[in-house]
Amino acid sequence: MKFSHNVAALAVAVTLPWAAVADSDTNGPDKDGKYWIGGEDLRLSFIPYGASVSNVMVKDQYGIVRDVVAGYDNATHYSEDKSHPHFGGVPGRYANRIKNSTFTIDGETFHIKPNENPTPANPDGIDTLHGGPDGWDWRNFTVVSHTQDTITFSLKDPDGKEGFPGEVVSYITYAVDGMDWYLKMYATATTEKTPIMLSSHTYWNLDGFANNDTNTILNHTLWMPYSGQRVGVDNILIPTGDILANKNGSVNDFWSKPKQIGASFDDPEIHGNCGFNCTGYDTCFLVNRAAMGPYDWRESGPVARLSSKWSGIDLDIFTDQDAFQVYTCSGMDGSTPVKKTQGIDGNDKFPRTIPKYGCIVMEVEDYIDGINHPEWGRDKKQIFGPGDDPYVLQARYSFKVKGKKTDDSA
Repeated sequence: MKFSHNVAALAVAVTLPWAAVADSDTNGPDKDGKYWIGGEDLRLSFIPYGASVSNVMVKDQYGIVRDVVAGYDNATHYSEDKSHPHFGGVPGRYANRIKNSTFTIDGETFHIKPNENPTPANPDGIDTLHGGPDGWDWRNFTVVSHTQDTITFSLKDPDGKEGFPGEVVSYITYAVDGMDWYLKMYATATTEKTPIMLSSHTYWNLDGFANNDTNTILNHTLWMPYSGQRVGVDNILIPTGDILANKNGSVNDFWSKPKQIGASFDDPEIHGNCGFNCTGYDTCFLVNRAAMGPYDWRESGPVARLSSKWSGIDLDIFTDQDAFQVYTCSGMDGSTPVKKTQGIDGNDKFPRTIPKYGCIVMEVEDYIDGINHPEWGRDKKQIFGPGDDPYVLQARYSFKVKGKKTDDSA
């Protein structure tokens, strides 16, 4: 599956003056309820609902401002959309899936609220996704501090919420320095041992949904140099306990060399790769850096590189986490609109909505459902109690843009 690069598309893309995304100050949110940080090269907005990133504004190779993450124009829309695609939020207190909505700590079994894969016998679901029906990214965090370059949110998750044992207190800090977006997630269990695993559930499209050749991200290129293995799952994406090889040249091989995301979509093995009757990726790739010796996560990497030839934007992701979930938006059906800062203005080739494969989610996290697989040895990474070191997740999203071009020089 190939996609061309049409420079003429730039002429009809939405162009947004840089000043238009800088209309809030550090005293509070803008008129849409968004808190902005950053400078001339990179500017981001956040909202208290889910401590979510709502806009990521970066100039492409032609100097046009692109908003490269999915979301809504107004902060209130996040809680109003009952489909709740987890746009840009922090899923918790345990990201991804928990088999049978059950886990055991020190011999005691806990049953938490299910919210995925309902059946006639279990109308609420048979597993728990992203912390349950009222997980962290369904709730409003408190803004603790907000400066020109940083913002910190806090959430106190009470004992028993969604069935999880013990109270957890968390701080989520985002910062911008030049072309780098930093995040740090800190959580501590104050009363009982409990599972904690967080992530950033951001939906990316490095073309800003403005490419008039394609409205999907199948033209994007992905490289994950340390991800020669993945977590095996069943047909509803629950881990089986198996660790599988991503063989060289296979559908799930993004480690041997950079590969266009849509390159394997003609391979029969891609069908069912993301669950029952699903074509694409919803895959927990492992990040196997330790096998190569000691490393500093800030320098040993990136664990992933996403790039678009069309916009000229490259995104390098550095993290201290040992797994990396990739989801190619197979569940998007064209009913969710793009933001006013995105899409193509005055062109009816594609609707101003997010289609199937219109975005990609890349979640830095630990092994999914590791609390139910002690054979993986993830307890110290996922189970925390009073007096233990806190849970910490760190990541850096580093943007690079190819040299500015004109239509004559392209």
